[in-house]
Amino acid sequence: MIDKPSFDTIFMNLASDLARRSHCVKAQVGAVLTKDTRIISIGYNGPPAGTHNCDEEWPETGCPRDARGSCSLALHAEENAILYAVKNGADLQGSTLYLTLSPCLPCARIIYSSGVKRVYYKSSYAKYKGLPSDEGVDFLNKFGVIALQAGVEST
Repeated sequence: MIDKPSFDTIFMNLASDLARRSHCVKAQVGAVLTKDTRIISIGYNGPPAGTHNCDEEWPETGCPRDARGSCSLALHAEENAILYAVKNGADLQGSTLYLTLSPCLPCARIIYSSGVKRVYYKSSYAKYKGLPSDEGVDFLNKFGVIALQAGVEST
């Protein structure tokens, strides 16, 4: 019998590959939005298409920072994936989102509102930002969206 990777593994690997497409000089994040083992949309972090390429315009420093020290120009990977899917009429109710970095709280609200029911993430946004907790993950789990770190069993 052939040993086949799970769809979770395949989609997380794709999200990791997509992250490498990002023009951000600070962090590269990828997203894959799926439903019933089919890809609905993909995304990676960066400014809206046709505006800036941070690695070309600000190769040493990255784009200007906002008051919290975050990128002032970029859409997050999950925002890009969800926006593209919605723009093209996809039904996201019951879908699954694979992310290389857990969602921030604003993205968690978008994920919840769009109808996504499961989120699998590779690394912690809180750890990356030096925050005490993953507020986005906590929000999703509180309101019925399953949000789990890939490779970590829930208790």
